[in-house]
Amino acid sequence: MDSKYAFLEKQYIGRDYVRIFIRLIMATFCFAAYVYERDRDNTEDLFLVVGFGIIGVSMLLLFLIQYKTIVVNKSLILDGLWTTKKVKIDLNSIVDVKKDVYSKYFFNNPVYNLHQKGAIKFYSSGKDAVVLTDRDGLKYYIGTQRPNELYLVIKDEMTKSL
Repeated sequence: MDSKYAFLEKQYIGRDYVRIFIRLIMATFCFAAYVYERDRDNTEDLFLVVGFGIIGVSMLLLFLIQYKTIVVNKSLILDGLWTTKKVKIDLNSIVDVKKDVYSKYFFNNPVYNLHQKGAIKFYSSGKDAVVLTDRDGLKYYIGTQRPNELYLVIKDEMTKSL
């Protein structure tokens, strides 16, 4: 495989702003409960440990890659975490490419290779996606932070001749 990619993007689990905010609110609650309970029981240490644990896990999740999106040699490759299988989509079988909003909901769970209602979804964070439709009518929703660039690179790769 060529070491030079037409497109490379890494999606991280812990970099979704809504999830970061939720984890920080939980840690703040633990620290506030620690201060409030400090003069009452012996349970205050538990709140302190849980609060620091939430902060520590949040810091680790910032560096944990959920999946990589690679466009190379007329293929779109999605490579996930340790136990996930590599997904390779041949761009020769794609008939339509468009940019779209990933979901109408504000909260979206990160997913990798989720088969749902005639579509396969890959999403980590953000609100934008590139939708690929193959010859069989199956849709691939590829969540991305750079939808314009991914869209243009896929269009360019599809027009290349072998």
